[in-house]
Amino acid sequence: MPPRKPPSSPLSFPPLYEIRHRNNRISRAVEVIILCLLFLLITYRLISLYSHRGGGGFLLFPWFLALVCESWFTFLWILTVNSKWNQIDTHTYPQRLLQRVKDGTVELPAVDMFVTTADSDLEPPILTVNTVLSLLAVDYPASKLACYVSDDGASPLTFYSLLQAAKFARLWVPFCKKFNVAVRAPFQYFNNGPECSSLEFQHEWKEIKGEYSQLCAKIEDASKKPMIFDLTGEFSEFTKIEKRNHSTIIKVIWENNESLTHGDEVPNIIYISREKRLKHPHHYKAGAMNVLTRVSGVMTNAPFMVNVDCDCYVNDPKVVMRAMCILLGAEDEKDAGFVQFPQSFYGALEDDPYGNQFKVLMKYMVSGFAGIQGPFYQGTGCFHRRKVIYGSSPNKKEGESDKDIMLERYGKSKDAFVWSVVNILSSQSNNPCETSPPICMNSLEAAYQVAHSGYEFGTSWGYQVGWIYGSTTEDMLTGLTIHRKGWRSALCDHKPFSFLGCAPTGGPAALTQQKRWATGLMEILISNNNPIVGTSLGRLKFRQCLCYLWFMAWPMRPIFELSYSLLPAYCIFTNSHFQPKVNEGVVAIAIPSSIFIIYNLYTLFEYVNAGESIRAWWNNQRMQKVTSSASWFLGFLSGVFKVVGFSDTVFEVTKKEHYSDGAANTEQPDDGTFTFDDSPLFILGTTILLVNIAALFIGFVDYVRKEKVGWSLGEVICSVWVILMYWAFLKGLFRRGKYGIPWSIILKSGGLAFLFLHASKFVH
Repeated sequence: MPPRKPPSSPLSFPPLYEIRHRNNRISRAVEVIILCLLFLLITYRLISLYSHRGGGGFLLFPWFLALVCESWFTFLWILTVNSKWNQIDTHTYPQRLLQRVKDGTVELPAVDMFVTTADSDLEPPILTVNTVLSLLAVDYPASKLACYVSDDGASPLTFYSLLQAAKFARLWVPFCKKFNVAVRAPFQYFNNGPECSSLEFQHEWKEIKGEYSQLCAKIEDASKKPMIFDLTGEFSEFTKIEKRNHSTIIKVIWENNESLTHGDEVPNIIYISREKRLKHPHHYKAGAMNVLTRVSGVMTNAPFMVNVDCDCYVNDPKVVMRAMCILLGAEDEKDAGFVQFPQSFYGALEDDPYGNQFKVLMKYMVSGFAGIQGPFYQGTGCFHRRKVIYGSSPNKKEGESDKDIMLERYGKSKDAFVWSVVNILSSQSNNPCETSPPICMNSLEAAYQVAHSGYEFGTSWGYQVGWIYGSTTEDMLTGLTIHRKGWRSALCDHKPFSFLGCAPTGGPAALTQQKRWATGLMEILISNNNPIVGTSLGRLKFRQCLCYLWFMAWPMRPIFELSYSLLPAYCIFTNSHFQPKVNEGVVAIAIPSSIFIIYNLYTLFEYVNAGESIRAWWNNQRMQKVTSSASWFLGFLSGVFKVVGFSDTVFEVTKKEHYSDGAANTEQPDDGTFTFDDSPLFILGTTILLVNIAALFIGFVDYVRKEKVGWSLGEVICSVWVILMYWAFLKGLFRRGKYGIPWSIILKSGGLAFLFLHASKFVH
């Protein structure tokens, strides 16, 4: 069922947002044609099985394997068509909300803002600083905002950087609001010259830029010389600290206070490094988010929360108002359990050489999810209802629960935290806390209690409450848990993009990130939290279940895609075939040929329609195959090993790059050139390439020496296509350094290719 349109208010106010359905009839028609052709191909395979049983069965094997793989591809295509069928766009009207605020019919609610960072080496503090500064400067009353920064690395450098950023914020935030600055992350804003010609603006612009340069210089010096600040006073708690074994550190870096100069213009800034002990699991980012939720609950307790990664800055100062248009304007609050802004990236390389910018995915797939039960939670750029994170179900008044039950489910903080939970769950409005309360010593003491490493023992945190544990993709699992309770989510996609993040650059970084995602998806799929259980026993809609399965299928896809990639080579090695021959009829050849041509033209049209180049389309086609054979396959193995108890999964932080002085927008000579290292990620892809090269060579020799061969032109075309998909690997065979495949990988892959060749001959 498509999402309900927001109503106008009884006082004839226009709606705060509108839902518009896209006209995608042509795309639907092409998708149905492809689906029909896939069914025809499967039918032909089944009918022809009997005629391919000769030769002791070896002719039947490739035909049957092709049938299995193509059946899987058909299933995937059904999931794809389901996801894209009902695409919608959501348009918000912040000016209408402002008018209602002026009229006194609406009171803007408080919002707690969460920023997470885990490693100051992989995630430079200057990135975190810019993200925080962009959040502090949004167009929203500062008294209703509080910014919490979670530092899982317990880095004194990160804390020092935030202290310096808070001083700069007293100049930056008033400047942005005075001149209505569009981009409020300083490192991006100062890449260009002043956009206003007035003398006052130019004077202040130069002054602020000078202050920002000093801020960067201080952080840079501190990063090179860690002892630039003494570990005394405010830094005493960082003395001899261990990243994985330390007590809680909570610092109120800045408090919104009208008695100070510009004090009422800068929101609260709170630094948190939760307690970690070696004997207690800390659950990576999900654990950090739950600590942020509890600490903010006892300190400011805003009814809404927004979380962003440390590299994801605010690109639209009206982003909070846009989210409030949906959260406050929904006819029923269950229609907007959370509001997700799509991920977009700054400084992105031209033509998406690593296939990790996801522009087409966001434009078609995610907007299609929005037309069913809502987009999945992407882990950043998302606004949450606090009551939803607390495990509330739609239209259920949990605030009437017995206090003993509340204590058992939410914790043992005696009064402060349980009171904050009751206050949120029992409220019938969006404003249980109209303005963030002043921070006092009592709330700080309670904050230390709820950030304790053992606080969650005996509670429902991580299982029914908060961010859900059990997967390295805690965002997908948490969003799925919210949807299975009956909540809907909303997508807010508009230009300019509301949030911009940093995409990994280089082959190893991009593939490592995908491996973590695939591992997490596999963990969800094999657990009791999978979407099939959510539909059977929960309130997850069937079509939304299929949308989630499209993602959960990522780690399963390599099994079939690798088999299909090796099948042409196998047929050439064994003098057999899996593609129809000329003597089997024109129709038999036309079916797979039509699928290949129509599908590629269809995906090319999607990329061009999304404003992407043909080169970007080609890069994404190649990287999908590379990602499947590398990241997704290892993610599949990680999930299997976890099930059988061989190993446990590890959360791998992706390295973030920071460019200054406009370098992010200046393409370097080697940008986009695929890079390699000695990681196992590259073994399988290199093996597939070597196998198909060997197949073409052997096939050419056999064709010259024999009058008749069992394989057809179809197998040759497929092998050539596979080699084109791994073109970056082919070039890597002849390069050295980081752009070349290491000899250790080549030797391992060569050994596997040799084994495959002889195994094929043995089976034959």
